[in-house]
Amino acid sequence: MQIQHPTASLIARASTAQDDMTGDGTTSTVLVIGELLKQADILISEGLHPRVVTEGFDKARAKTLEILDSIKIPIEINRENLLEVCRTSLRTKVHQSLADVLTDICVDAVLAIKPKDKPADLHMVELMEMQHKTATDTALIKGLVLDHGSRHPDMPKKLTNCYILTCNVSMEYEKSEVNSGFFYKTAEEREKMVQAEREFIEQRVKKVVELKKKLCDGTDKSFVVINQKGIDPMSLDLLAKEGIMALRRAKRRNMERLALACGGTALNHLDDIQESQLGYAGVVYEHVLGENKYTFVEECKVPQSVTILIKGPNKHTLAQIKDAIRDGLRAINNAIDDKAVVPGAGAFEVTAHKQLMAFKDTVKGKSRLGIGAYAEALLVIPKVLATNSGFDAQDTIVKLQEESRLNPEPIGLDLTSGEPINPKDAGIFDNYVVMKQIINSCSVIASNLLLQSTNMDDFLKIEKIGEGTYGVVYKGKNKKTGQLVAMKKIRLEAEDEGVPSTAIREISLLKELRHPNIVSLEDVMMEENRSVAGLACPR
Repeated sequence: MQIQHPTASLIARASTAQDDMTGDGTTSTVLVIGELLKQADILISEGLHPRVVTEGFDKARAKTLEILDSIKIPIEINRENLLEVCRTSLRTKVHQSLADVLTDICVDAVLAIKPKDKPADLHMVELMEMQHKTATDTALIKGLVLDHGSRHPDMPKKLTNCYILTCNVSMEYEKSEVNSGFFYKTAEEREKMVQAEREFIEQRVKKVVELKKKLCDGTDKSFVVINQKGIDPMSLDLLAKEGIMALRRAKRRNMERLALACGGTALNHLDDIQESQLGYAGVVYEHVLGENKYTFVEECKVPQSVTILIKGPNKHTLAQIKDAIRDGLRAINNAIDDKAVVPGAGAFEVTAHKQLMAFKDTVKGKSRLGIGAYAEALLVIPKVLATNSGFDAQDTIVKLQEESRLNPEPIGLDLTSGEPINPKDAGIFDNYVVMKQIINSCSVIASNLLLQSTNMDDFLKIEKIGEGTYGVVYKGKNKKTGQLVAMKKIRLEAEDEGVPSTAIREISLLKELRHPNIVSLEDVMMEENRSVAGLACPR
């Protein structure tokens, strides 16, 4: 999304960074930054300097982090605790019934791929979209789903007890990698050359066929070949006659996941293949949906890579579910890394507000006003929760604060009844790292925006002293130091990156002038790292 307003752009970047770092809390980031600026504006309009407000914000941020550490709950990494964390995250993004289905899927997926003493690699959870049926038909496949099928009509469509050969070996004629040419004296020589090339490829295919006969003949076993490179029609025909299912041109990421899901080793040659180099799957079958084919590799013994098959009636639903699943997976992974959670349903914000207001009374000076503004800004989260659930925000906040004063436990909001609840009893938990990131990023961004607005307020008098091709140069005097400075305002023309001719971008450039009548400005690097020539100004 292209955002032109500089303040909105900065807030959007903070939200994007929040998603990149933790996978959740993007909406909360925008809400809290906006509310911090709103509360600060009230104080600034009454004459309080922004620097005093930001000083209070910084003290409040440090205190809030202490409150967060005191309120977090250590947990054991088990399925029940992870279900509660994931369910809390997903219910804010999709319908409750769908969230419950996705919760089980996400937790089972992470537990399947996580090694005992190592962090989980979420890239080993493949998200495959299938525009089919309804969203609640989304399922976890403890194996792999490939978005293509076999390329021969006579190949088997379903096999059980399968050996899986994953390889990166060409089974088709390929041109040489270097520039080369062949000259023939007679047509017979050319035919011999073609025949030799064909025999070279057939020898590779025969090695696969011989291995299949050795391992599968006389048993209930079957054989599947998944190749990253090509397999020509004649080679496919040879494999089909032996009852081998072969898939060609598999994606590289799927080749890596196949080895993790099925076991075995991806081979770059077919010489002296051993049974230990093959993977295993309980069932491999092809599913046709319209013009698309999907190959399912399921019932793997100890899969270290799994697939979440996302189903939905349209692309919008698929995209929504995919985003929700990604957030759910990150929430589970965060809980595993933190080994702790924070009470949800707005409980942390209400508790932090109560303790910050008490902390405010211990602080001397005007900065205590900034602490109060910070505390009020945190309440935007339970207010929005109440409003989105159809309840009056002010009535709800009063109820929560009254209950919080009477109860030492963190108190949150029941979105169904609008009454205060104990999130621990309801199993509503947020990620510790998400809340920590929100507190830090929102405080810093809000403070930067408030201080930026005061950068140009130090000038007592500004006068135009020159005009050139790219804009205008002004002269000003600093209120505190009396130092002469120069400011440059650059106008972007219509043909300049498509910006309207009326758009003006100001670049803050402060430079001491050796003499009031001498202006010498060097090239300025703009936000896009684009150099703009200095202005030609008269002395």
